[in-house]
Amino acid sequence: MATSNGTTATAPDKILHFVIVGGSLGGLATGIALKSLGHNTTILERSPVSLLHDQGAGIVAGGHALEFLARYNRCIRQQKQQEISVHSDKRQYLDKDGNIVHSVDANHNMSSWDLTYYLMRANYDGIASAYCPEVPTPEPHHGRATHFHNRTVTAVEDYEGGVLVTWNSTTNASETGTLIADRVVGADGPSSFIRSLFAPGLERKYAGYCALRGTIPENEARQSTHQTFAHKFTFFHGPGIQILAYLIPGPNGTLEPGERLINFVYYTNFPEGSSELNEILTDKNGKRHRITMPPGLTNPQAWERQRQIARERLPPQFAEVVCKAKRPFVQAVTDVISPSNEFLDGKVVLIGDALAGFRPHTVASTSQATYDAMLYADFVEGKMSREEWKRMTMGYARFIQKRGVVMGQRSQYERLSLEEYIRDRDEASVPIRNEVFPEWATAI
Repeated sequence: MATSNGTTATAPDKILHFVIVGGSLGGLATGIALKSLGHNTTILERSPVSLLHDQGAGIVAGGHALEFLARYNRCIRQQKQQEISVHSDKRQYLDKDGNIVHSVDANHNMSSWDLTYYLMRANYDGIASAYCPEVPTPEPHHGRATHFHNRTVTAVEDYEGGVLVTWNSTTNASETGTLIADRVVGADGPSSFIRSLFAPGLERKYAGYCALRGTIPENEARQSTHQTFAHKFTFFHGPGIQILAYLIPGPNGTLEPGERLINFVYYTNFPEGSSELNEILTDKNGKRHRITMPPGLTNPQAWERQRQIARERLPPQFAEVVCKAKRPFVQAVTDVISPSNEFLDGKVVLIGDALAGFRPHTVASTSQATYDAMLYADFVEGKMSREEWKRMTMGYARFIQKRGVVMGQRSQYERLSLEEYIRDRDEASVPIRNEVFPEWATAI
């Protein structure tokens, strides 16, 4: 049987049922990959709404993310790489006065979380949206794809050769249910409940600083500011701070010049237990958030304090976008990595952030999610051995997780020279290949 991309599909010897816990990018990527093999998948997402809300976040579409889309994307609108991302052809660095002090030719593709999410929903369960109004035609050899929201998983147990998954309603704890799966995939993020069941006591630890994030429409920036960021990956580094910015698709994924967004990520130190950390993570209603302050909830007084600091400490172009952001949000930077990617003799698997929560300096979370999804599908299909799948998946997780820790500690707590900072960024931009994993990263 021929598929839409010209390859030949064969039915699996045994159709399996995979329950995927978590319906963000990692869960969707895994569902798409397994569905294409003819297996049945059920996604359980704890959000009380059927579609996850846009977090206003830009993402760097790395090689693994682009490879995933080239392999699995069937959305009519997004058939070409340039239609899902804004291309950047330079990486550059500013001084405090906003002058370009170093520039190097470098190709990057910048996308947005919301465009990637809706593209994946179109491919997984046929959800039409302004991002992808014409959804792919179902393929007869694909497995069944089911998506449930408002489902919080409460237990995962070994059960008669399979796995029993228990859930309750996120909004009504008295509403409960169970599912029987052949295998369970934990794709429920860096605070993974699935991981906590099988690696109890493993803590997600605060790293001592936060990422302040936001966007502004490119047409709201001054011309000089727009020229600095348009089609360039731009950085500034100073004592205890680091900020970067780039263009991403605009509302509904538009790539029309003038309608795109300038996205910034601003790292600044907030010591654990400090009044500054408590202030930035306490929302306008007085609720203290532990790790993430969602868009729209930031306390205006707390953000005004950050605007003032930005004016004092950042180059004028960066200060402008920070000050003009209307829906900023905050992410406490954390570290966590699981000792293994499988439990219950392989019937429970972790992928993406549930396996290893990377620091955002690595710009690799989306790449990890898609990389893990592709490798797991190849393993399920029999294209690689269990040992090879574990070696490659755990090698990637350990290597990038450690790289992120080193980058973060150096950029936030050491007084790096411009040359040292540039060298760190250059090393982080080198594509990761399986053969570069050191022995410590691949031991299983």
